[in-house]
Amino acid sequence: MHKKWLAAAAAVATVGMLAACSTPAAETGSDEPVTITYGIWAGTQTPAMQAIADAFEKENPNITVEVQELPWPQYWSTLQTGAAGGTAPDAFWMLAQQIQPYAAGNQLLDITDAVKNAGVDLADYPQAVIDLYDQGDGKLYGLPKDFDTNAVWFNKALFDAAGVDYPAADWTWEDFRETAKKLTNPEAGVWGVAAPIDYQGGYYNTIFQAGGQVISDDGKTAAIDSPEAIEGIKFWTDLQADGSSPTLQQLSDTEAETMFEQGKVAMYWSGAYWALQLYNNTELRPNVDVAPLPTGKKQATVSSGIENVGYVGTKHPDETAKFLMFASGPEAAKIQAESGAVLPAYKGTAQTWMDAMPEFKNLQVFIDAQAYSVPLPVNGNAAAWQGVQGDYLTDAWNGTTSAADAAKAYADAINKVLAEG
Repeated sequence: MHKKWLAAAAAVATVGMLAACSTPAAETGSDEPVTITYGIWAGTQTPAMQAIADAFEKENPNITVEVQELPWPQYWSTLQTGAAGGTAPDAFWMLAQQIQPYAAGNQLLDITDAVKNAGVDLADYPQAVIDLYDQGDGKLYGLPKDFDTNAVWFNKALFDAAGVDYPAADWTWEDFRETAKKLTNPEAGVWGVAAPIDYQGGYYNTIFQAGGQVISDDGKTAAIDSPEAIEGIKFWTDLQADGSSPTLQQLSDTEAETMFEQGKVAMYWSGAYWALQLYNNTELRPNVDVAPLPTGKKQATVSSGIENVGYVGTKHPDETAKFLMFASGPEAAKIQAESGAVLPAYKGTAQTWMDAMPEFKNLQVFIDAQAYSVPLPVNGNAAAWQGVQGDYLTDAWNGTTSAADAAKAYADAINKVLAEG
């Protein structure tokens, strides 16, 4: 689940799940049986990942793939420990904002030659996702698995109960704010929107919609304290000030996704990756719909995607590279799409993904959003500066400082990280 990119890594690594790099076997490239491990974080995609592993094994009977799943916080802490200590999985999921330290530390498998020799065409993937993972060293460390944009998920039953019209495709920030106010019913314990401090699903989108940026064009300094960026941040602090959203404390006690599924929140900004979880909620499913993000000065949504990457210390680099290409290739994309697990990055699979959830009639909004999508800002050690957002933005969300002052303080913190390279 991409939403949980904000969570802090657990202090103690979980033993076992991502601990074993691979089963020692014959020399790399031989026909002797080998086992490679595939690390993922827990969520609705696990059955599809197992189906991909099974399909790969069918084509490669000498290679066994063990899918190893961990909860979100433990995934990153265990991966960090394993990559440094020689016990990382052979193949694993990577996020664009996390890749820089692993690449800089020479912990990722270079698959440039393997991809070239296999005739993989990078044009089959969204260039925006390819570019997100480009470390500027001429090496290819992975291939995109999926692709996402953002939209507004909403509960039709709550709209109906409040007598509020469903969102129009061309709605504006002001339309959204007024809709959130009308949907908020304190006596019923219902809020119009969930407004957490969420960079991918939330304020990055409105920063770009306001004509601002998070990082400067040259990638060397923060731009989050510009007047336009501050306007994008204020979109969210205004929702909190209106009382249209649960407070940060309430959203800490119960996550926004959970409150939406409980019928306590009428609208929530999130990505295509959330579709299957909502679809699997058969009680809520008939009331779920999705609309484009509202427009500020312009339309915009941030986009990203998971890559399948490999560990440089794998005992089986050839087999690992082969699996990475398969796991991001057409057959694996078809498996992901048909399951509804996620919108695959591989070209020509969007319709199959939409067809997997026929009761959700408007999933096309995620596909259409590609036309106005902006790559997720991931300059430098992005995980480091994104990880401290709460230290600087919480007071603005709580109304105890201005959005401008919070943005300035946060910009200074981002600049320190970027200066470290």
